[in-house]
Amino acid sequence: MSEIYNKGLLIVISGPSGAGKGTVCKELMKKYNYNISISATTRSPREGEVDGVNYHFLDKKSFEEKLSRDEFLEYAQVYGNYYGTLKKGVEDELNKGNNIILEIDIQGTLQVQKVYKNAVYIFLLPPSINELKNRILKRGSETESSFNLRFSSVGEELKYMNSYDYAVINDDLDSAVEKVHSIINTEMNRISRMNLDKFLEEYIF
Repeated sequence: MSEIYNKGLLIVISGPSGAGKGTVCKELMKKYNYNISISATTRSPREGEVDGVNYHFLDKKSFEEKLSRDEFLEYAQVYGNYYGTLKKGVEDELNKGNNIILEIDIQGTLQVQKVYKNAVYIFLLPPSINELKNRILKRGSETESSFNLRFSSVGEELKYMNSYDYAVINDDLDSAVEKVHSIINTEMNRISRMNLDKFLEEYIF
């Protein structure tokens, strides 16, 4: 990244379960080569998920040991499992001047907001509640009780939408990806994010 930026930009993408956060982030990484932070979790891998690629899959004891050493930027216990973002990886990338995306839940976002006031917070929405229900069911990894737990929490999660900077409706994957990419580009051009002193020195005679 150019020296004109103070440091990398932290982008937080969140929203209710089934909104398509993971799919949108994968496309952003594939199409625009964004850095995506890999979260840690104690949940079991879904079919096709790979440790160190989709998540860092940890057992409960290992996760709680890292918690006790304050190694997480944020963490939450959701639907009976821990999820969290390790501090070091995020801070290293930002200090190198690299942008990084966090795909995290709403509980985690509220914790990050206390630390990173200058991050960009994007709330991803499904096109409708019925579509949200269909997406969760299509995963094929939910028991009836876990589905009911996830779906019953949606209304509560939507109440936090006003805590975010932007909302993107994921009714079409390509369109949602382009909207998020456009938001990031816009935020990168905010003067408050730039170190313009060195740039302006060249024009002072």
